[in-house]
Amino acid sequence: MVGSPSAANLANVDLANVQAVKQQLARIANSATFRGAGRLRRFLEFIVGEALSERKDQIKEYVVGVAVFDKPDTFDPRTDPIVRVQARRLRALLERYYSEEGDSAELLIDLPKGGYTPAFAPRTADPARISLAVALATRNTVAVQAFADHSRGAELGYFCKSLRQEVVCALAKLKGIRTVDASTASTEPAAALLAGGSVSQAGGELRVILHVVDGSNGCYLWSESVDGDAARVFEVQQEAARLLAAKVQSELAGSAEERRGRHPVENLAARNLYLQGRYHLNQRTEESLRKAVEFFERARLEEPQFALAHSGLADAYSLLGHYGVLAPAEVWTKTADNASTAVLLAPDAVEALTSLAHVKASQDWDWAGAERQFRQAISLDPSYSTAHHWYAMNVLVPMSRLPEAGEEVRIAQSLDPVSAIIARDLALIHCYRREYDLALAQCDHAIELNPHFSAAFWTLALIQELRQEFDEAAAACQRAIHLAPTMPRMHGALGHLYALTGQRARCLEIIKKLRDMAATRYVSPMEFASLYFALGKNDEGFDWLAKACQDRCMELLCVNVDPRWDRPRQDRRFAAVVRQLGLAPEESGKESHRAARAK
Repeated sequence: MVGSPSAANLANVDLANVQAVKQQLARIANSATFRGAGRLRRFLEFIVGEALSERKDQIKEYVVGVAVFDKPDTFDPRTDPIVRVQARRLRALLERYYSEEGDSAELLIDLPKGGYTPAFAPRTADPARISLAVALATRNTVAVQAFADHSRGAELGYFCKSLRQEVVCALAKLKGIRTVDASTASTEPAAALLAGGSVSQAGGELRVILHVVDGSNGCYLWSESVDGDAARVFEVQQEAARLLAAKVQSELAGSAEERRGRHPVENLAARNLYLQGRYHLNQRTEESLRKAVEFFERARLEEPQFALAHSGLADAYSLLGHYGVLAPAEVWTKTADNASTAVLLAPDAVEALTSLAHVKASQDWDWAGAERQFRQAISLDPSYSTAHHWYAMNVLVPMSRLPEAGEEVRIAQSLDPVSAIIARDLALIHCYRREYDLALAQCDHAIELNPHFSAAFWTLALIQELRQEFDEAAAACQRAIHLAPTMPRMHGALGHLYALTGQRARCLEIIKKLRDMAATRYVSPMEFASLYFALGKNDEGFDWLAKACQDRCMELLCVNVDPRWDRPRQDRRFAAVVRQLGLAPEESGKESHRAARAK
């Protein structure tokens, strides 16, 4: 939980502070967060009341089910998981309350995992939250390091110090960029870019080597040299500072509004159609994705030179393939053509660059090229959440760089906190890292954001399956199918669960259903591959996996990290699939090295 203390500090309530607990409970119950969650509010009030009345030993799952959820006396927690499910939702809602409305609360009411007895403790700072805030605050920050003196007798210290001040002065004049002199900080300051270099002398000639380094990973982005007469110190310093400032300005360009102002859209009708398309795109249902295409097409027809309309079309067609609505072959050309057109029309529009980067990753499997494109988009506009989101899911996840992926998605979530798909994908990253408790809590948050989001229930089923909570996983699958009955992925998840729980006949029924669906619509080969592997039929599984590679299915991007593929990953044939994707460990390392050299 945000700001939660360690389990050891979650002590039983001190009766001298009962009034403080009651006051905090009242604030929570009356908050906007809990106002529309009557049953969860009742749950919290009941367990806190029992604890304050010294009846905490009686707070059992059966008691909560009967007292809070109106279950009959015959209620059996072993067959009805309602209390466990709602306890997770209550923890998630408390997390949300303390991260938003209650972020300044001094008293923390928590529901520790493994039981239903609440705990009370003073609020402490959350290092992860502070870290994320710092990360966001430093996206447009450059730290100027000390210049190294490489002269033979180390007699150029005076020159290095004054050169650094010249650079600080030049950078400080740049609009929208924060400059930090690293020499005045006790530790290396957090910054998007680190600027520095070295100075050497040969006879009467000075050479200044300048470099710009990515503050997040230490990769060199740029290096240049400036030569000059040792008798003309000021001119050499000014030239070096000018070059360095120009490079930093290109890396950390001005605001999104300024950049987008270079490509104004005077046609308000086209702009409105585009915004409606983006709205439908973000819903991530089959119907909404098709509607998004319609609105983007109308925007393009209204204004053919409108780059964002082409970018929207690229994204919509790509997601139609990703979600298995259309065959990848049906969307490849449309996606690539629209993304390329968007970049040609607006080469510095972050949306266009993000669309093209998505194509490079998902269609071309060009990981190094996609990473460069995503990083260029993010440097142009760090506030565009989709760039962070897709960089994480389409490059960092496939390359098994999960800690970096998590950080990028958390940044995306901070920029777009109401996005259910971003919240869902953060749950997936926790799942890929085998952090199933965190994945479950995050998935509950995604469902709270959009209770009708079928993909979130699909993810919930996956997480609960991995936790071997098979009854709850089946319920989540059924909910996903109810919300999206025509989506093969939802039926495939239920079939996978049947196979794992020994219900082979029912799994084979799902396979037959998917084959019948394939007669009228596209069904991803990955669904069949997953089911055959779950049934232990590896030969058939690899046949379907080969078809998935031919189709370049989006689901292939996570095969290196998804726990569902742990068993087939042990088969020697799986290595050939990974090599085909360009994601073998040695190949990924080469790609990362080439990408770093190209930056």
